[in-house]
Amino acid sequence: MFETIIGLEVHAQLNTNTKLWCGCATSFGELANTNVCPTCLGLPGALPVLNREAVHKAIALGTAIDAKINQKSIFNRKNYFYPDLPTGYQISQFEVPVVGFGKIVIDFPDGSSKTIGVTRAHLENDAGKNTHEKDYSKVDLNRAGTPLLEIVSEPDMRSAEEALLYLKKLHSIVRYIGISDANMQEGSFRCDVNVSIRPKGDTKLYTRCEIKNMNSFRFIERAIKYEVQRQIEAWEDGVYESEVVQETRLFDVATGETRSMRGKEDAADYRYFPDPDLLPLIITDEMIEEFSKIPELPDAKKERFVKDFGLKVYDAGVICSTKEMADYFEEMLSVGISGKNATTWLTVELQGRMSEGMNVTTSPVSANKLGTLVKAIEDGTISGKAGKEVLDYLMENDETVEVVIEKLGLKQVSDDTAILAIIDEILAANQDKVEEYRSGKDKMFAFFVGQTMKASKGAANPQKINELLKARLA
Repeated sequence: MFETIIGLEVHAQLNTNTKLWCGCATSFGELANTNVCPTCLGLPGALPVLNREAVHKAIALGTAIDAKINQKSIFNRKNYFYPDLPTGYQISQFEVPVVGFGKIVIDFPDGSSKTIGVTRAHLENDAGKNTHEKDYSKVDLNRAGTPLLEIVSEPDMRSAEEALLYLKKLHSIVRYIGISDANMQEGSFRCDVNVSIRPKGDTKLYTRCEIKNMNSFRFIERAIKYEVQRQIEAWEDGVYESEVVQETRLFDVATGETRSMRGKEDAADYRYFPDPDLLPLIITDEMIEEFSKIPELPDAKKERFVKDFGLKVYDAGVICSTKEMADYFEEMLSVGISGKNATTWLTVELQGRMSEGMNVTTSPVSANKLGTLVKAIEDGTISGKAGKEVLDYLMENDETVEVVIEKLGLKQVSDDTAILAIIDEILAANQDKVEEYRSGKDKMFAFFVGQTMKASKGAANPQKINELLKARLA
């Protein structure tokens, strides 16, 4: 039996207006090589100037993960040579990062939790982007110099499931505090996955392989599972030392396999040294006080939802997993509905109707509209069954809830006189069953309810039917 050891290095692209060392824009999707200047092109004589806003966002992240903020940190040159890195080095942090040791708590479906250590988070600039065609490659340097916060975990995760829970929690945190759009498709939130194995009970750390530049939760899970199995098979076949070497690997989404990319560099290979063009970063007490004021975090919001709205812990966790869903939920509640019903209609009814790739931000039914629908059910305007018909219609048509209820003729009849007239007809036509009920056959009550609903074509308020029937049959 083997134990899996996983550590993650996450690169979160900070949503500053300008790059880390210059004033070039960080906008995505611009014409190639238009957001560049002498500094991010690495031209002789150009000097870097630190983006203050990137530091503020690093402090916010450190606060969110309960980490130490190092009030003096140093920028280093990390030397390597690729065409998408014009300077021939990356300005990063090595010995002393801006954010020291912190932690992230992950929650399992069974209600248990685990704390994952965060070794550090440091500022560095992104590289450009290479694209490869048939017999040539192109480089776009618009992204070169974009500020990144690299968040390095401890090797505390023991399965692909734990790694995904950690990543999703971290993704949620950076979105909640607003330091990154964390758009994985655009590469704003990507990670390198370090995987190794060891026999159960062993405490030694064996050779780790790094799977580079993963930007999909689903592919990360597949890559980890494949790599773990590859290493286990190598161990069992007696070829572990020759097959499993310290290297960088890529994940092939077509085959579901990892494959060797290059030997993994050690710190010495990068020849780190303090950047001579940059002074140490000094963070004052005033800066910490100002930029540690962050919005409500997912765990705090979940706890509040459980306490204030009576949600189950699991349901609150689902709703608070993304800032967008939590905001949608709270907007639903603003129309004056119960937390329980809001949860059901958001997580079961609405999400059950969403097509692949759709979420609450792209849903054709707004939070206010769904809240209004639930309100109509709660106040007896329509039944729960009718509410599903209304929601089906709203998913395809841009109408108000009130208009749809009228258009589909779903408004419930709650007028006592109208319902009593129907009940009296039913009872008069079924005197034998009335006698059976009065003689103690209580199950006959459901028969009368069903007949009344049928006669009203489902328009009568079920609660009113129950109340009036009991009075008539007493």
